[in-house]
Amino acid sequence: MMGNLSILFPSQPLFELVPMSPDKKADAELAPWPGSHAMPRWSVGELTDAPLFQWKNALAMIGPGLVMGAAAIGGGEWLAGPAVTAKYGGALLWIGTVSILFQVIYNIEISRYALYCGEPIFSGKFRIPPHPMFWVLIYFMLDWGSIAPYLAVNAAIPLEAIFLQRLPDPDNIPRDWWVHKFVATGLYLLVLIPLIFGGKIYNSLKVVMSFKLVAVITFLLFLGIFFSRPATWGEIFSGLFQIGTVPVLRGEDLNGNGILDPGEDFDRDGRLDVNEGLPPTIDTNGDGNPDAWEKDAEGNEIRFRDQDGDGKRDGYATENVFVYLWNHGTFPTLNLSLIATLGSLAAIAGNGGLTNAPISNFTRDQGWGMGSKVGAIPSVVGGHGISLSHEGCVFVVDEESLPRWRRWYRHILRDQLFVWMGACLIGVSLPSILSVEFLPRGTEASSWTGAAMTAGGVQDRVTDPAPGTLAYMPALRSLISGPNLGRFFWGATLFCGFLVMITSHTTTTDGFVRRWVDVFWTASPQLRKLPGTAVKYVYFFVLCGCAVLGLTILWTMDKPGKVFEMSTTFYNFAFAFSSWHTLVVNTTLLPPQLRPNWGVRIGLVLSGLYFAALGLLMSMKLFGYIS
Repeated sequence: MMGNLSILFPSQPLFELVPMSPDKKADAELAPWPGSHAMPRWSVGELTDAPLFQWKNALAMIGPGLVMGAAAIGGGEWLAGPAVTAKYGGALLWIGTVSILFQVIYNIEISRYALYCGEPIFSGKFRIPPHPMFWVLIYFMLDWGSIAPYLAVNAAIPLEAIFLQRLPDPDNIPRDWWVHKFVATGLYLLVLIPLIFGGKIYNSLKVVMSFKLVAVITFLLFLGIFFSRPATWGEIFSGLFQIGTVPVLRGEDLNGNGILDPGEDFDRDGRLDVNEGLPPTIDTNGDGNPDAWEKDAEGNEIRFRDQDGDGKRDGYATENVFVYLWNHGTFPTLNLSLIATLGSLAAIAGNGGLTNAPISNFTRDQGWGMGSKVGAIPSVVGGHGISLSHEGCVFVVDEESLPRWRRWYRHILRDQLFVWMGACLIGVSLPSILSVEFLPRGTEASSWTGAAMTAGGVQDRVTDPAPGTLAYMPALRSLISGPNLGRFFWGATLFCGFLVMITSHTTTTDGFVRRWVDVFWTASPQLRKLPGTAVKYVYFFVLCGCAVLGLTILWTMDKPGKVFEMSTTFYNFAFAFSSWHTLVVNTTLLPPQLRPNWGVRIGLVLSGLYFAALGLLMSMKLFGYIS
């Protein structure tokens, strides 16, 4: 961790201060116009000083990290995370940790750009040659996942379960299908309300996300403290840092003695399990290598034989690549059947895709750095007197402004490292504690039913606390457990899942609209003729168009889980490309004194490689190249 911090807090200055001569200072005050001249020239203003950090006003200084950190407790943490941990425990959570660390570097870098010129990072990307319209086509293709209403669709499942008092089955019960469509539609429209009222849209989001953060973390902490065993907390915490651990298929008898020795009971069922998986036997493409399985009478592939009659496939396990390589001299054989879910966890652990980009917009709307000279996007209702400039405003880099710049940069570091990253790590950990503690190891939890299945496990545990938990103690057992409380916590867990996903959909929708409104507000010659207060109408128009597209996808798609996988596949490719593009922006458009050091540049390159590799593996899974 200290190695990563040294990248973000370089011990040596990035540059030396050289006093400007009067002639050079006069030249510098001419408004710069870097990149494509299809974008407007920047104006020049004075960089105000960053607020002095004091513990007594620490909450008042929290900015974009709060909104985006609360948004980060969303689909990846509530859907993909439990789907992974229910099957493999906490050992694979390091994938989310690495994703979050790369996103921290990215978030700080896009904020660096906004601090300098008051523009969001998307406007900076469109300043890179050849032309803004070129980047419109590229990013529209990459931003498809943000339009797909997978969060609203998944938020509908736990809400329907509360009213139906059972898990809905829209695939097989026609009535459930119609109920699911109408509930999802209502929720999708509900997320638009905070984006229409409240003055600054950013302020409305801040209120909603503050409530979500407090409510969700308080609820999950209560369950984790009183109904989870210390060993589960240890498993989750250690899993965040078990870098190199991968999923494999193998039996539990590691030493071959036929006895269930300590450490071999991977799924904690008290039996010595064997790998029940069956190899493919059908050669579909005639290459001599079987690549498909025989099917049963119902058309399902026969991928395993249930030898012990427990109703589930045994043999899921994990290995650490580095330990296995040291002991055996070869790499373990990976089980890539869950690669789509693992890739989804990495894609939206934290924020992911292009949904991180609004951090730079919020940096501006918060008035940080040069954002105070530019303005903000007002809501259609209540946004009187708030306007947004069509172009950025930069400051003259000299011996007076550079110390102020450093203080703003440290301000961003605090917000991202302590608020955003802290919320993300908590958001990955706490929902996973529920699935590890309350679901049997090896549970097949699909992404869109995982929240409801976890709620059933919570109900059983609250009804009858397990030995080793605080709730098992006689003094507490009669107070916080029993059948009635079990049923209450079943509903509360479902509602918590609903709250997590529906609020995250609000920020995802706002982020998509905000990205494109900001870009066109700056890049379009026609929109540049409008007064600054008219941006709220542009925002509302794009919001309505986004809603139409989202509802079209909602009513035409059949499998919510498939849309989730496709969306997160695009997220991985989008974040990879955006990382590299941000590196280009900050090393070409910013003055040399303000550009990132080499440690940060390498971090952005590695970030792109990490997410591009995951996107490629997920694509191979989606198109059937990985079974």
